[in-house]
Amino acid sequence: MRVICIIPARYSSSRFEGKPLADICGKPMIQRVYERVLKSGIVSDVVVATDDERIFHAVRRFGGKAVMTSAAHQSGTDRIAEAVSTLSADDRDIIVNIQGDQPLFEPSQIDEVVKPLLDDPSVDFSTLIYRIGREEEISDPNAVKVVFDRDHFALYFSRSPIPYCRDAGGSPVYYKHHGIYAYRKSFLMTFTKLEEGYLERLEALEQLRAMEHGHRIKVVETLQDSVEVDTPQDLERVRKVYEKGQS
Repeated sequence: MRVICIIPARYSSSRFEGKPLADICGKPMIQRVYERVLKSGIVSDVVVATDDERIFHAVRRFGGKAVMTSAAHQSGTDRIAEAVSTLSADDRDIIVNIQGDQPLFEPSQIDEVVKPLLDDPSVDFSTLIYRIGREEEISDPNAVKVVFDRDHFALYFSRSPIPYCRDAGGSPVYYKHHGIYAYRKSFLMTFTKLEEGYLERLEALEQLRAMEHGHRIKVVETLQDSVEVDTPQDLERVRKVYEKGQS
């Protein structure tokens, strides 16, 4: 059983065009993400999956692996599935989805998200969550919130604040979705063949597709937060971290 990391990266974005190639202290963001993956001790292979030749060639220039995928994919998971189909991956292999806009994630988080699949053969899909500490993230639709059951299986993901606190004086705890996934290859191929879900379409959250079709998602709380680069302002926050040598 191998752990293979795929980094989906597309050039076009309504919020931040060309984001994967944005400069972070002398290196494109996709390279920063790739290099952090390489610091993980359990990853056997790393590949960038992209639909843009500019990203493909940028990855090749710094010595990374990249594959071209269709521009028609609506989600990163669909892009990853196409990339995996070109690799010699076994159905039991674990595929890790690292978002190309998280250049500050901790390599140890790969171990965290993979652990449930290594420990329990019945778990096919897992992801990371983080307890929200910055109040502005509770209402920020870019910070996806999640609620889960006592066994740490997700009940729902939403861009809205959940849970809702009805009574004054309550003090709910909010968790955000960290955006790192792990799937068994066999489940990944099943997942991408599922029909788009109603809730998935409303929230624009692909993980809801799995839940709407009755599949469970194990959530793992991580103690490490990470800045997701959704805007040029987020990019400036990341640059400052690298400039201070704190990455």
